[in-house]
Amino acid sequence: MGDIFVNLKRFEVPRELGGVCPQSDPVAWMKDALQRCKELGLGDRKDVRLTFFVPEALIPAAVAAAQGAFAVGCQGVFRENITPGGNFGAFTANLPANAARNLGCSWSIIGHSEERRDKLQVMQSFAPEIVSDSTLGQRAKSAVNQIINAEVLRALESGLNVLVCVGETAEERGGGTLAEQKPRVEAALRTQVVESLRGAEAYIANREMVIGYEPIWAIGPGKTPPDGDYIAYVAELIKEIVQEEFGFTIPVVYGGGLKKENAAMLGGLAAVDGGLVALTRFTGQIGFEPEGLLEIVAEYVKGRGGYQGD
Repeated sequence: MGDIFVNLKRFEVPRELGGVCPQSDPVAWMKDALQRCKELGLGDRKDVRLTFFVPEALIPAAVAAAQGAFAVGCQGVFRENITPGGNFGAFTANLPANAARNLGCSWSIIGHSEERRDKLQVMQSFAPEIVSDSTLGQRAKSAVNQIINAEVLRALESGLNVLVCVGETAEERGGGTLAEQKPRVEAALRTQVVESLRGAEAYIANREMVIGYEPIWAIGPGKTPPDGDYIAYVAELIKEIVQEEFGFTIPVVYGGGLKKENAAMLGGLAAVDGGLVALTRFTGQIGFEPEGLLEIVAEYVKGRGGYQGD
């Protein structure tokens, strides 16, 4: 069974306010969208499992509409948590993992490239030299990994399953042939994986963990995405690193954008266990449509040669 995660980023904000929600009432849109997904049979499939990551404001509506047909997740948790007899929740502007769990979430996405970039920018505002000093820059990235690791552990402790995102930048990848790039890519990803997952092995028996691979160097308008050989190499590499360092196997999904155009290709890669969808329409008025998601799922399954059973 493949895992398809849908990250509905700014769908709690209507288009007239700068977001991407096509309705003025995002809560109503959320309910309608998931209801339509159910009507299309996306909640009854045996070949893929769908999880929706939604903004905090839409979690209750998504949970109510999903009714168990889909898993619902939050888009991140705080590095500290509410605990009985401990901090009751003095975490203004942050979402503790216990709060997300209590709202009905069963998953959290952690370490998305946008989150990592934000944390690094905070550090750069304090120490701008980390941009030009490679040693300081690496220390800053390591600090970000440690924060991500704390978030992963808080989520797992709270009973949430976790999609952890990792990926290399253009600078980390460097130029040259794939053979020349491989040692640099492995070094960058090994550091991220090891530092982000440290301690998570204690939860593998009763939690689910998935790695989402984001080729950061290829994300954005006009960028050329990696081909199947590159994605397969990275997925296999990540699985090898986790097995070597932690002693367990982990699914790897493509986080660089699962679309109708690449779904069949990704479905055909044995090392790739699914993908991350952000939008279903990228031209004109961008957005997410259940019918578009159905097309992506169909192409992904087609690439896998059709469902053969688990």
